[in-house]
Amino acid sequence: MPDIIHLLPDSIANQIAAGEVIQRPASVVKELVENAIDAGATHIRIGIKDAGRTLIQVIDDGKGMSATDLRMAFERHATSKIKSADDLFALTTMGFRGEALPSIAAISHVEVKSRRAEDELGSSIHISGSKLEKQEMVSCATGTTISVKNIFYNVPARRKFMKSNETERRNIFSEIERIVLVNPVIEFALSENDMETLHLPATGLRQRIVQLEGKSVNQQLIEIEEETTLGKIHGFVTRPEFARKGRASQFFFVNNRFIRHPYFHRAVMAAFEPLIAANEKPGYYIYFQVDPETLDVNIHPTKTEVKFENEQALWQILMVTVKESLGKFNAMPSIDFDRADAPEIPIFDPLRSTPMPHVNVDPGYNPFHNPNNGTHQPSAPSFEWEQLYHGFENEKKLTIGVEGDAAATLFKPGGTDQNMPETELFPEHYQYKQKYILTSVKSGLMIIDQHRAHVRILFDKYLEQIQHKKGVSQRVLFPEVLELSAAEAAALPSFTDDLEAVGFELSNLGNHCYAIQGVPAEIENAVPSLLIRTMIGKNMETGGDVKSSIQESIALTLASLTAIPYGRTLTSEEMLLIVSQLFASRTPSYTPDGQTVVALMSDEEIEKKIR
Repeated sequence: MPDIIHLLPDSIANQIAAGEVIQRPASVVKELVENAIDAGATHIRIGIKDAGRTLIQVIDDGKGMSATDLRMAFERHATSKIKSADDLFALTTMGFRGEALPSIAAISHVEVKSRRAEDELGSSIHISGSKLEKQEMVSCATGTTISVKNIFYNVPARRKFMKSNETERRNIFSEIERIVLVNPVIEFALSENDMETLHLPATGLRQRIVQLEGKSVNQQLIEIEEETTLGKIHGFVTRPEFARKGRASQFFFVNNRFIRHPYFHRAVMAAFEPLIAANEKPGYYIYFQVDPETLDVNIHPTKTEVKFENEQALWQILMVTVKESLGKFNAMPSIDFDRADAPEIPIFDPLRSTPMPHVNVDPGYNPFHNPNNGTHQPSAPSFEWEQLYHGFENEKKLTIGVEGDAAATLFKPGGTDQNMPETELFPEHYQYKQKYILTSVKSGLMIIDQHRAHVRILFDKYLEQIQHKKGVSQRVLFPEVLELSAAEAAALPSFTDDLEAVGFELSNLGNHCYAIQGVPAEIENAVPSLLIRTMIGKNMETGGDVKSSIQESIALTLASLTAIPYGRTLTSEEMLLIVSQLFASRTPSYTPDGQTVVALMSDEEIEKKIR
């Protein structure tokens, strides 16, 4: 019987490794840009076509490679940073030249040009599917230019399962965002389909955040900083009043590498807990600098999970640091001394005499004296409180039952008020605590959640408008400017048509800014920019690709934000309209996200309660 175990060819082994390292075009961008940073680049230019499917190009002005280094960079396990096993636990670089290049070359066409400053000529190499096709000397600028074309061309299954261009583009923006936030001293530029869409000049950390998130974020940032024997924590958190209900920018970095850390996230939320609502999310940009030997890092290139040796102590330090900064900047309200209605503070003049305050007192007033004996008693001061209640009784509307004399007449034997409409005496629907609508049905008592019912009604309406493009837009007199972050601007084009179908009209002003020229006619007392940002955040969180799922997400978000809130008193006509529209829906019992809208209490249950 022949042996059955054998070694895989390098090309197949590289494709398997590529499946772990290179999951999508964004993975290629991450690896190439990190290599450029480790090469000492100060200017990095990224170019993509068709969301990275056709081309991913990274140009840097780093130290470059020799012809031999360029060839070795594409060999398995080749590196310039690790010489012993101990080096694995003391890495401070983003990656190392050659770490992922073999995996990238295994599933694409790769062309690299590189030259060191001391060399007159550079070197060029062409590799396709791990196969070296050509290497030659060329004339090129100092640094390295890597072009990756036709990603997954030889792995059809992986190419087939790539997401839509908008989703892949959004993932590329996310990777770039994480990298540029830890490298503010490096200039970055991004071009998409030969058009520059992002340019970030070298600057400081605060300004880099402003470059990404927009100018409005500058006033929201609160600086945090603490240094202990365990390490250093610094960065920014946003003011509590700017916390969002939707997606917020939340970043942790350790030794200039992005990480995800739910445990530290809870520390930040604990500091914010008394200052924000339970469903709101603050933004934060927090950087840890610790000894690499105190980190347990999974060195797989795509992993972002990190275990700290002193995790509990750092948790406490982080929570206290954030809380202290919030207290320092928010505990005391700011005082505006330039207000026009501010009281005038008199200037002290030692030469002027200050009169003694005078109090008018009636020495003849005796509260125990009998006023009927003719002695003069001053009348109590009149505050004219009666004016507050003038016409109050006339304006009261009877919605359920009757009060006062009408009630006495109604329940007096043989006495009824023939002029009282029956619908007001016994309304068809009753609102309970401004939250539920109660109505009698044949089998018992029906309880309807007024907010969820309206969400169900509006969802069906908005979804139909999107699918059939029937939305009615109302032009605004003064267009509101919507300023988006780079990631939000990247996500917006995927559902701009659907926003317009609902009734929004947006004009691109450039630099990730849009003018809101029109809004859906049904929207009342809502901030259009907040609605759109929330919808963008929901779409980025769900990552929907299928058109129908994106449309449903928009319809649900808009319905949830504009539905009748809890605490609002409804008229009989409004309750009747909600109930009738709700039961015209195909699924009245539940909201689109599965929450219960209607509950029924049977006659038997009611009778048991009052026995």
